[in-house]
Amino acid sequence: MISQELTDYERIARAIDYLKEHFKRQPSLEEIAGNVYLSPYHFQRMFTAWAGVSPKKFTQYLSVGYAKSLLKERQTSLFDAAIETGLSGTGRLHDLFMNIEGMTPGEYKNGGEALSINYSFAESPFGPLILAATPKGLCYLAFEENRDLAFRQLQEQFPNARYQQVLDMIQQNALYFFTQDWTTLEKVRLHLKGTPFQLKVWEALLHIPMGALSTYGQVAGAAKADRAYQAVGTAIGSNPVAFLIPCHRVIRSNGEFGEYHWGATRKMAMIGWEAAKR
Repeated sequence: MISQELTDYERIARAIDYLKEHFKRQPSLEEIAGNVYLSPYHFQRMFTAWAGVSPKKFTQYLSVGYAKSLLKERQTSLFDAAIETGLSGTGRLHDLFMNIEGMTPGEYKNGGEALSINYSFAESPFGPLILAATPKGLCYLAFEENRDLAFRQLQEQFPNARYQQVLDMIQQNALYFFTQDWTTLEKVRLHLKGTPFQLKVWEALLHIPMGALSTYGQVAGAAKADRAYQAVGTAIGSNPVAFLIPCHRVIRSNGEFGEYHWGATRKMAMIGWEAAKR
């Protein structure tokens, strides 16, 4: 029988292809599971283990990705974007964006127009950096020597936000992590925009102690995404707050330090600097 010939990987690949083709119909769990010859219960468990998210959440990612392209690239109205994505109206589109993007579809379409962002440049033990904060918390920290380039990269994240070059208390608390005993400081508030899966991975990174290291597999386990190594690696690489969300503490299972968004040499320096402070 064909159901016996499919491997687990082939079932998941077939399910993903099916969702990509039919997400606009918002197919039910039973429909997707039937396409790969599994019961809904076993398919739900298998898909979540392999993809790191449930079939429903994966469908939401596809839907919001398509809606974003309609809103940004085609300048479609909110109502038309909702209908073309397979949603019943703007209310469901709003709920989808708030759940996945942390902002309303209107805010996304306007490129973060309502956001007010303070930013500043600073020196650190690992080179010049730019950091930025909204009233809710730190939203960005990146290492970059060229200030013009650093600011342009920040603007790419929130292209229509209002920017002011001001060092506020949120940013100051973040900078104290490089110079003070961070355990005595008020917790730095973060204002992160990411998918629930990305947030789950970033939260797992925050639990790696200073001076300690973890493998990609261990982070995947902590994020309850044991088999979703590629998705976990992508989420780690998309971390918007360098150092404070310590993606530099993640190494390969063979002990190699591996790559780092802000440079492999900087990653090695960070690991050594933290080890010396333990």
